[in-house]
Amino acid sequence: MRSKTLAFAIGMACATWAAGSILFMPAVAWAQATGTAPVSAQAEPSVPNSVATQRLTLSEALSLAESANPTLRAKQAQMSAAEGVRTDANALLFNNPQLATDLTRRSVPQVGQGNERRQEWSAGLSQTLEIAGQRGYRREAADAALAALRAEIADARRTARATASARFYRVLALQQRVALEGQALKLFEGTATAIQKRRAAGEDTKLDANIATVEAERARNQLAIAQEQLLAARSELSATIQLPPSNLAEVVGELTMTPRRFSLAELLAAADAQPRLRALVERENSATSKLKLEQASTYPDVTVGVNVGREGPGTARERLTTLTVSVPLPLFKRNATGIGQARSELSQVQIERQTTLRDTRANVNTLWLRLDSLETRVRRLQESMLPALADNQQLSVKSQQAGQIGLLELIVVNRQALDARRDLNDALSEYQATRLDLELAAGWSQEAN
Repeated sequence: MRSKTLAFAIGMACATWAAGSILFMPAVAWAQATGTAPVSAQAEPSVPNSVATQRLTLSEALSLAESANPTLRAKQAQMSAAEGVRTDANALLFNNPQLATDLTRRSVPQVGQGNERRQEWSAGLSQTLEIAGQRGYRREAADAALAALRAEIADARRTARATASARFYRVLALQQRVALEGQALKLFEGTATAIQKRRAAGEDTKLDANIATVEAERARNQLAIAQEQLLAARSELSATIQLPPSNLAEVVGELTMTPRRFSLAELLAAADAQPRLRALVERENSATSKLKLEQASTYPDVTVGVNVGREGPGTARERLTTLTVSVPLPLFKRNATGIGQARSELSQVQIERQTTLRDTRANVNTLWLRLDSLETRVRRLQESMLPALADNQQLSVKSQQAGQIGLLELIVVNRQALDARRDLNDALSEYQATRLDLELAAGWSQEAN
């Protein structure tokens, strides 16, 4: 008789929970079919009145991330400097010509006639010429540096999009986790309320009431934890896309497995030509040209000048034209400092490029294996565990109606269903994070997916 009354109380709790349009067995079946869980607005965390929410789709979040990311904007701000360096490097001559003028006033003593005053002047134009091909090296270094900066901007844009995507899916997964924990709380609170009424009537034991109360408190604690995590994730996403401080992001979308449209060989090929490595290659080319420029600077520059002027007394003025050539003698200073610094910079860039190439390929292989494992885990949860739990839900309802199971058995079934949906939600979140990391590491075009 006691098991029937207990089953009746639990049945009333389940009926109360189902009246709120949330039923565990259909939810599990729905999760099996779609690979996700519905987001319930009732399960959202409470937000202070001073903080507003802004609903965003993935494309909107990516657009905001591109336009507002501080790192990307800082890289784009460097373009003016790099273009200015290239403009100077493309000049016909690196050194500007020099114009010099000289005005002389003489007072020449004359015997018996006082002093004769004379006005003499001269003007000259000189130009320093580089004779060891410095202009070509300078142009090569500037062009390579500009190309490297453009590649770094492309890499910063990809990183900003990947970071925004990862945080978007994190918020989406936590929103669904909050909805799931809200469903669990309604179920266990309904059960606890029904058992407390039965106990007050003297029909159930204190142990049954305590078990139901503990489960309800555990569900309430899990909901609070999920809400706190969601609040932190929303704040991170808002910072990533530079929303105003008074706004928190709320995302709209589905948490499912994205079909892979690439093979490991394609990813490895893309990794060798990704923007980060292209930037390092161009930095190496620029460093090589700078080293050649510094080595060429050991050759002395030739300065050629021409001067014209007028000298002498007014009755016999002389017009002078002078051609000058000057060459410094490189006896003491041989530009060892510049050459050493350029050689060190080149070596560092080469080491960084070789290390990045090796680490990138290894990272792509590791992330590929992890993505395979996660995909297998998600499919196993969807195709094996969730159908079995759905059957358990049906059988537990029938057994409950027949009075064949008690509180502990029903709680175990419901807890298993909850844990399975949590595992699926976590696995889908990890899958999306790993997929984004893999595409970023390989330099795979996100627009192609």
